[in-house]
Amino acid sequence: MVDISRTLHWSDTDAEVHKVVVGPYDNNVFVVRCRHTGASVMLDAANEHELLLDLCRTLGVRTVLETHGHWDHIQAIPQVRDAGYEVGVTPEDAAMLPSYDYLLEDDTMIEVGNLRLHTITTPGHTKGSICFRLVDKPVLFTGDTLFPGGPGATGYEGGDFGTIIESIDRRLFVLPPETLVLPGHGDDTTIGSERPHLQEWVDRGW
Repeated sequence: MVDISRTLHWSDTDAEVHKVVVGPYDNNVFVVRCRHTGASVMLDAANEHELLLDLCRTLGVRTVLETHGHWDHIQAIPQVRDAGYEVGVTPEDAAMLPSYDYLLEDDTMIEVGNLRLHTITTPGHTKGSICFRLVDKPVLFTGDTLFPGGPGATGYEGGDFGTIIESIDRRLFVLPPETLVLPGHGDDTTIGSERPHLQEWVDRGW
């Protein structure tokens, strides 16, 4: 059984965020758990399905939310669905997945026990990229839209640099500067750390 004392990444009196890093591209997989009810969701069934299923069982995961459809973020979906967990993805990226159960829309609330995740569509890395903000908490899950030092890559099919810059500027940089950014790969950052550099990213073109 996975040692959740080692996977705990952020917490307060109401919520826990657990993190594991999986696969050849070091994908971050997060679990958001309500401390009052035990309900949890997983973000991105990326790889190493046995580890992820162990995490699901240990933390009471009820569903999986995909930040986007790139192959390195979806490798464990068949095994996760076979184990009875439903998978949600945006309509624009649904065809990229081997299978899924329901569609995610913009500006909606996903209940996780007493917690709520607010959906924020952020096209640019893919047409259907989506971020999840933990309501009333300084936590934002950005998938491959925003990293420390800039936006995610836009050179793949469905990517567009102008679109991802607009998504970051209009949809993410309006959040409070103390908001913790938890990306799909690598380390955490904050909105306040990244926002001053937007024009630098535009000027460099990536």
